[in-house]
Amino acid sequence: MPVAVVRRAVRETVSGLPREFWWLWTSTLINRLGAFVATFMALYLTLDRGYSASYAGLVASLHGLGGVVSSLVAGVMTDRFGRRPTLLVAQVSTAGSVALLGFMQDPVAIAAVAFLVGMASNASRPAVQAMMADIVRPEDRVRAFSLNYWAINLGFAVSSMGAGFIAEFSYLAGFLIEAGMTLVCAFVVFAKLPESKPVQVAKETAPAVGLGTVLRDGRFMSVVGLSFLVALVFQQGSVGLPIAMGEAGFTPADYGTAMAVNGVMIVVLQIPVTRFIEHRDPRRLLVVSSILAGYGFGLTAFAGSVGVFTLTVCVWTLAEIVNAPTQTGLVVRLSPVHGRGRYQGMYTLSWALASLVAPVMSGLVIDRFGAAYLWGLCAVVGTVAGLGYALLMRRLPTEDPVREPVREPATAAVREPVAAAVREPVAQGVRTSARESVPVPEPRPASLADAVVVDVGPAAVGCGPALEAAPTPAPEPPLRTESTPA
Repeated sequence: MPVAVVRRAVRETVSGLPREFWWLWTSTLINRLGAFVATFMALYLTLDRGYSASYAGLVASLHGLGGVVSSLVAGVMTDRFGRRPTLLVAQVSTAGSVALLGFMQDPVAIAAVAFLVGMASNASRPAVQAMMADIVRPEDRVRAFSLNYWAINLGFAVSSMGAGFIAEFSYLAGFLIEAGMTLVCAFVVFAKLPESKPVQVAKETAPAVGLGTVLRDGRFMSVVGLSFLVALVFQQGSVGLPIAMGEAGFTPADYGTAMAVNGVMIVVLQIPVTRFIEHRDPRRLLVVSSILAGYGFGLTAFAGSVGVFTLTVCVWTLAEIVNAPTQTGLVVRLSPVHGRGRYQGMYTLSWALASLVAPVMSGLVIDRFGAAYLWGLCAVVGTVAGLGYALLMRRLPTEDPVREPVREPATAAVREPVAAAVREPVAQGVRTSARESVPVPEPRPASLADAVVVDVGPAAVGCGPALEAAPTPAPEPPLRTESTPA
C-alpha cells in the first residue's frame, strides 16, 4: 500500500506538465550534474596553484560580480532576442570560458576569465525562468519551479561528491568535463526546445517594457528588496556558518556533515512539501518561510555540538524548500508577459548582489562582534523580510485578473486543431460575425500556448478556457458543433 501511495504521489506531481518543460528540466539537471568548478575552485587556486586565500576570495568575488552584470544584460536579451537564443549563447559561452579557465596560468588572466565564467553561467537564469513561465500553465507554475529547484539541488549534490574524486585525478579534467556537459545542455536546447517568447498582438495590449519600467514598478522592486534580504540570510549557510564553526573548534568534516543534511532534505522533501503548499496562499508561505529562515539561523547562536548545528540546518532548509518556488512564482505573477526576461533578470540580480554582500557582512560582524551577533542579525533580517511580505501581500489580489496574451504555438499540433475548429462550423453553415463565436471544448492546449486566437475576417474564433461562447441568436435553432480539442 505505501508503494502505491508513493507512485500515485509521484504521478500527480509530474503529470500535466508539457513536454517542453521536461526538456528544460533535463537541461537544468545535466548542467548541475557537471557543476564541478564552483565546488573545487578555492581548493584548485590554493592547493594546486599555490595562491593565497585572499586571492581565492578575490577570484570568487569577481565571479560573483560577473553574475551581477549579466543578470540585467541577459534579462534584456531574453525579451529582445528570445529565450532560446539567450540560452544557447549563455551555455556555449559558459562551456568555452570554463574550458579556457582550466588552461590559464597567469593570476590576472585567471581572475579575468573567472569574471567571464560568472557572466556566462548566470546569463541563462532569466531565460530559463521566463521560458518556464511561458510554457507552464499558471496553476502549475509553483510545482514546475519546485521540480526545477529539486533538479538543481540533486545535480549539485551529485556533482559535489564527484568533484572530490575528479580533483584527486586532475583539476583540468574537471574543467573540461563541465565544459562538455554544458555543451550537452546547449544541444538539448537547440534540438528539443522551441522558442516560447509570447507573440505581441497589439501595441495597446502589450506596451513596451524596458529596465526603466521595471525600476518604476514599486511593488515588484519591493519584492526584489525583500528577496535580497532573504538571500542574505540563506547565504550564511555557505559563508558565515563554516567560519563560525571553525572558530568554535569544529573541523571541516563537521561542517560537511551538517551541510549534507541541507542537500538530503531538499532532495527528499522538496516534492512532497510542494504538493502540500502548491495551492496554499503565497502570502502566508512567504511570511512564514522568511521568519523561519531568520530564526533557523538565529538558533545557531545556541549550537554547541554537531547535532545542534545539524538541527538548525534542518530548520532553515525547510524554509528554503518553501520559499524558493513560492518566491519565483510570485515574480512571474508580478511580471508582464512581454517583460518577463527583464523582470526575471532583476530578480536574479537580488541573489547575485547577496552573494557579493554576504561574505563581507558576515566577516565584519564576526570579526568585530562575534558569531552570536551574526546569528542574531539573521533573526532580525528574517523578521523584517517577513513583515515586509505581510504588508506587501495585502495589496496582491488572490487571483491574477489579467488574461495572458496570445503565444505562438511551438508546433503544428496547436495550429491544426484550431484550423479544424474554424473550418468545421463554416462547413455546417454557421454564420460567424464580430458578435458571435463558436462553442469550443473546455480543455487547454498541452503546448506552449495558454490560449490561441485565430483571426477570420472581422470575427475571431477562440479556443481556451478564457473565452466564452456567445449563444446562437434566435430564431435559428442552435447547432451542436464538435471540434478537436486543442
